[in-house]
Amino acid sequence: MALKILGDRVMIKIDEPETTEGGIHIPESAQEKPQQGTVIKVGEGKRLDDGTLVSPDVEKGGKVIFAKYGGTEITDEGEEYLILDTSQIYAKLE
Repeated sequence: MALKILGDRVMIKIDEPETTEGGIHIPESAQEKPQQGTVIKVGEGKRLDDGTLVSPDVEKGGKVIFAKYGGTEITDEGEEYLILDTSQIYAKLE
């Protein structure tokens, strides 16, 4: 299915949880929810009251840190993603 992200939203592929230094994999139920991911799609931006379009500060392929419990989880073609407002993105990783 082809998704078009609307408005001031982005679609993020959440980074996979890592194993510990000793190689132990912690079960998902015991892990903290990841807050880092890669931007897959970006909406056109936010339209201001005067009609000006302000594009998001993030770009496709960029790494970001986002709100722990923000956004909506979706599945597209067997992959899991998160769609959230750009206001829920706290930082870009460079």
